[in-house]
Amino acid sequence: MKVELQEIRAVSRSEYALFETAIGLCAIVWSARGIVGTQLPESGRGAAVRGLQRRFPDAHSGRPTPAIAAAMARIEAALAGAKDDFAGLALDWRTVSAFDRAVYQEARAIPAGETITYGTLAARLGDPGRAQAVGQALGRNPWPIVVPCHRITGADGKMGGFSAPGGRATKLKLLEIEGALAAESLPLFGAPTRS
Repeated sequence: MKVELQEIRAVSRSEYALFETAIGLCAIVWSARGIVGTQLPESGRGAAVRGLQRRFPDAHSGRPTPAIAAAMARIEAALAGAKDDFAGLALDWRTVSAFDRAVYQEARAIPAGETITYGTLAARLGDPGRAQAVGQALGRNPWPIVVPCHRITGADGKMGGFSAPGGRATKLKLLEIEGALAAESLPLFGAPTRS
């Protein structure tokens, strides 16, 4: 029984590391099962640590394993403009519901540089009427970037909400990095000039 308890603690223990990216100081949290969560930049190191402690109260600062170091490098490259679908990164799914997991897996299938609507994602899950539930699940996403919730927009072309630090501005920045806003961000006929 003592060995089983030690094994449970080893699996449930989580650690985190902060790392610099092109958009600021990000974080990754992991356990023996995989990545528990990621965090987009906060206003500074202190805010980043407080954010981690709020979202992952049992996580402690640690030294990344080779797999986690590789994941950090991939996230850093993606935030500098590299295309990555993050396939193959092991996620620790224990804290998410079956519905949320289905939403996140479908979101991971959206290629970098593309967007879909909340309704489209709901339809892909078999229930187009659940767009709001999809949005709520994405608001709980523990893996921003790895699960690209920023690639899902409102049906009216609006960005919709974004629960990460910086809100919609961060969502727009991520889409800009991926090239998803290139055509959308240009004015149709240019800005009017005043004489």
